[in-house]
Amino acid sequence: MPLVGEYEPSSQAWVADQVAEYERSGGQRANTLLDTELRIIVVTTRGAKSKKIRKFALMRVEHDGEYALVASNGGAPDHPDWYHNITADPTALMIQDGPEPFDAVAREVTGEAKRVWWERAVAAFPPYAEYQEGTSREIPVLVARRAEAG
Repeated sequence: MPLVGEYEPSSQAWVADQVAEYERSGGQRANTLLDTELRIIVVTTRGAKSKKIRKFALMRVEHDGEYALVASNGGAPDHPDWYHNITADPTALMIQDGPEPFDAVAREVTGEAKRVWWERAVAAFPPYAEYQEGTSREIPVLVARRAEAG
């Protein structure tokens, strides 16, 4: 069931604009990181505190229908807000990778699973490795999969 409620676009205009264009075009436009050829997905969550709908782009790291959601925050010292939103309710999540969004559920991975997903993430977006080197926090990786119908 799609997330419903008041949508609050990102305060960063370029993020809000990219999400809007991606959605308008069914993923045909604004589907890469800025002027690169690196693919993105659009992620929708519910704010843990505000309960407002939030949307943002993340690097596309897909394997067998699952997606890594790397909470890099560009190597900043704190986790991104979306990380707290997803961990507060891992089922209040939608992924759009192409024309139609789908309901998803996320889990944080650790140990060997994190190592494997981290390698996939760095292969898709090499700056992740630099972000990890530049911060003292361990960058979390969540893995999202399509929610079971029902």
